[in-house]
Amino acid sequence: MAQEKLPPHDIEAEEAVIGSLLIDPEAILKVATFLKPEDFFDETNQAIYQACLSLYQRNEVINQITVAHELMRQNKLEQIGGAAYLSHLISIVPTSLHVEHYAQIVSEMGVMRHLITAAGQIAAIGYEAGPDIEASLNKAEDILFQVKRGRDTRDFVSMREALGQYFEEAGKPTVSWERELPHVLTGFAGLDDLLGGLQPSDLIVLAARPSLGKTSLALNIARNTAINQGACVALFSLEMARESVVQRLLASESGVNSRDVRLGRFGENDEARIIEASGILSEAAIYIDDSPQLRVIDIRSKARRLHFERNIDLIIVDYLQLIQGDGRNETRVQEISKITRSLKTLARELDVPVLAVSQLSRAVEWRASHVPQLADLRESGTIEQDADIVVFIYRDDMYHSEEEWYKLHDIEKERYPRGIADIIVAKHRNGPLGRVKLRFLNRVVKFDNLEEAESISTP
Repeated sequence: MAQEKLPPHDIEAEEAVIGSLLIDPEAILKVATFLKPEDFFDETNQAIYQACLSLYQRNEVINQITVAHELMRQNKLEQIGGAAYLSHLISIVPTSLHVEHYAQIVSEMGVMRHLITAAGQIAAIGYEAGPDIEASLNKAEDILFQVKRGRDTRDFVSMREALGQYFEEAGKPTVSWERELPHVLTGFAGLDDLLGGLQPSDLIVLAARPSLGKTSLALNIARNTAINQGACVALFSLEMARESVVQRLLASESGVNSRDVRLGRFGENDEARIIEASGILSEAAIYIDDSPQLRVIDIRSKARRLHFERNIDLIIVDYLQLIQGDGRNETRVQEISKITRSLKTLARELDVPVLAVSQLSRAVEWRASHVPQLADLRESGTIEQDADIVVFIYRDDMYHSEEEWYKLHDIEKERYPRGIADIIVAKHRNGPLGRVKLRFLNRVVKFDNLEEAESISTP
């Protein structure tokens, strides 16, 4: 009788990963972003790794004693072989130096097992397929896509690298860079006066309805902070690929129409402006992670690692509702609440401001007044409570035509606010509320200060 073939696995690599985590509390930073509990073939090792992740998520130290206590709390210590098995794992690993290599092996074995499972599911589709062949092919494609998506482990790319990739595709030159590192401000005078800048350990939520410029304002702040103050910015772009981020920044910096930048369609003068803009942006210490499906634990691990390497001054997350939950069968409101609490914890842990972009609910559209309110935060959970500052973007010209607007206002004293955005500070734990008016230049996806002194108003 033929012996049953076991799925791909490497027990030695699994044990080496766990052993490394037990002897080095910082080793988890190197693997938590891509290594999942289900990547472990051995259920014992899987349970221990899950215990390590649980400790890490609670910001508790990982070692033999704490892991044993966590397993005991979960009634799994005896099941995995007790403290003796943990001691065995420590004894077989002299150093944690190669933990990333071991973890890659475990991850790859996990992917191969997922692929085998997917192959079985696709075979079942083939046997059960009805007359709709296209539907069957789409199902099979979706199954393979899920395996591939689980393998996506993108990481930070510096602005210099992102620009290099963009110009390599566009056939344009790049400029080398060096930078220094001082203080954090948004670069918008009125907003900085109102907020006192972006304070360390604060969670700032920037919210608006679609197409009002949330991402543009966040990118403008990243640019101003990095270039004007020399700060280091970690940008988690869950919605836009880094190529799109670079294109937007180039359009804003150069003044070249964003559509032309996106299409790579430059005139003679445009090319010179783009090259000059790339030189300026190359000075920016903006590190972009465009992984499309990040969990909070991934954001935390990557931010902590970059902070250790580069000393981050500002973290931007675009946007909050795209962050994945931890898969514990909770409602989305509960998941969002956990996510915002974790982002606040991250801000305090690294002592840097975290700017989280957020969607607003459709309730804004249904009211007579479309000015956002705190209650409009979509799937709000505890966003309002956890945030130190909540900032809304409102544009009257997006809701009222010029004709409609003049029916409601004094035509002799007021002008139609075309391209004028109200930046509304609706919550400020340690300071005043108020509004700042900025001009939005749609052609180059950029916000600018207004020249008028009356651009700031407070209640």
